[in-house]
Amino acid sequence: MQTSTLKHLAIIMDGNGRWAKERGLSRTKGHEAGAETIRGITTYCASHHNIETLTLYAFSTENWKRPKLEVEFLMKLLDRYLKSELETYIKHNIRFQAIGDISVFSKSLQKRIIDTEDITKDHKNLTQILALNYGGRAEITYAVNRLIKDGKNEISEDDISRALQTPYEDIDILIRTSGEERISNFLLWQLSYSEFYFTPTLWPDFNSKELDEILNNFKQRNRRFGGL
Repeated sequence: MQTSTLKHLAIIMDGNGRWAKERGLSRTKGHEAGAETIRGITTYCASHHNIETLTLYAFSTENWKRPKLEVEFLMKLLDRYLKSELETYIKHNIRFQAIGDISVFSKSLQKRIIDTEDITKDHKNLTQILALNYGGRAEITYAVNRLIKDGKNEISEDDISRALQTPYEDIDILIRTSGEERISNFLLWQLSYSEFYFTPTLWPDFNSKELDEILNNFKQRNRRFGGL
């Protein structure tokens, strides 16, 4: 059996609210704890000898349905996170990228995102992608419209792959924390032949030890991509 290789890891970070509720804390405390977990998992991936890209589902197009005060807090938390993590990106040679429609964010948050992308654009150790105001259907729709605008009469799978915001590579592993077993409109095109792992661990409790166990399990999987 051929050992599976890993380049691109994607995670749906779920369970911040439940983690906080179990401890009698506000949901905002759960989100703050979740941001700390992002740092630990990202630095682990930066030290991993195979992982090139880590894509994290941070804020979906559906998350606007949450209470206004929670959404406002998440926007402020994102701004604080990027400001504080710049040192981590530089220290560990991590490139930061965002996917999704950030045009609806405040001008100051948009600037923070763009500036962080620019400062880290030449970093080579790992690319950390945050999906922000992101939806998989919206990304595919955007890609197709972009190709039509460019004059494409016939559109191939490779054309769509290249027009997506996500780097031109499929996802090797998708992990979702908190016990939920669905992909929630995340990376619909890129997950065609991915391995899925669902863990009951809430995101703030997820750590590099559990991730390492998942990656060791992944090595034993035989990925046939539709073949024998």
